[in-house]
Amino acid sequence: MQWIQDLFEKAQQGLFEIAIQPILFSFGLGNFLEDGYTATGWLLVGLLQIAVLLAIIGPLQRWRPVEPMVDAQAVRTDVLYTLLHRLGLFRVALFFSVEPLFDDMFGALRVAGLNTVHIDQFMAGVTDRPFISFVMYLVVFDFVDYWIHRGQHGLNWWWSLHSLHHSQRQMTMWSDNRNHLLDDLLRDSLLVIVGQLIGVGPGQFVAIVAIAQLSESLQHANVRLHFGRIGERLWISPRFHRLHHSIGIGHERNASGELLPNGRSPALGGHNFGVLLPWWDVLFRTANFELRWDPTGVRDQVEQGRNYGGGFWSQQWLGVKRLVGKA
Repeated sequence: MQWIQDLFEKAQQGLFEIAIQPILFSFGLGNFLEDGYTATGWLLVGLLQIAVLLAIIGPLQRWRPVEPMVDAQAVRTDVLYTLLHRLGLFRVALFFSVEPLFDDMFGALRVAGLNTVHIDQFMAGVTDRPFISFVMYLVVFDFVDYWIHRGQHGLNWWWSLHSLHHSQRQMTMWSDNRNHLLDDLLRDSLLVIVGQLIGVGPGQFVAIVAIAQLSESLQHANVRLHFGRIGERLWISPRFHRLHHSIGIGHERNASGELLPNGRSPALGGHNFGVLLPWWDVLFRTANFELRWDPTGVRDQVEQGRNYGGGFWSQQWLGVKRLVGKA
């Protein structure tokens, strides 16, 4: 993996010196050069991801679409969400808002004697094998993300935010980042805390996020694709994840918004909660491997005409109103 890391670092340095550093100096932000260099890494990852979306996943959607696209405006809104997150604008906002709070919190914990636990050091020889260490951290993060996703569906107040993600009736490769900003803030904060506690390195964390985001873009793509009997149980496919979004199969709620078991999963809120690995759904009996391609959306959106908003700001505002019980 070293040659990949070296190539990325050269590209990051070049992009920083050509574009980001001059901007920081022109606005008198020379004291943020180190942070700007880190932000350049996230920007580069985002640009590479968008290139993969356009060059590979986009053609897959045109090759074997599940359904025709009839609402271009909804897709354009999802593109806005994707650019906001993948190009690092959301992370810049976090940097100036909550990251100082995290720095103070972790500093206080270390002063109190609670240090980071590097989980790869518990197994002999792992620290000398970066790829094995990387896989270990990826599995741990995915396990945590599975339970975060269960919480997003199982807790009514959290579902009031997360339901925005499920309100897209036309899923495409752009739909992964269609989330309420408060939902993203909470999820990202939990993952950052876990990363600090288990000692994942900055480079490993960036790589894990990049792989996860690309995989999730493929999962949401409008493509009739599954990985076969064995592959479906190794990595989450578009078919597996589409069932998580399916109306009346992926999640069930009554007219009062209360969660109901759906007969296919013992968990409230549906099934197929895995982010990268279907192992956790299999282990906790929330997996559904039916080979089907159902319409997506939220039940109350379809049956009761509940409005989840058409544009970015209306979607964010309605999410806040749902959270306080006013929508």
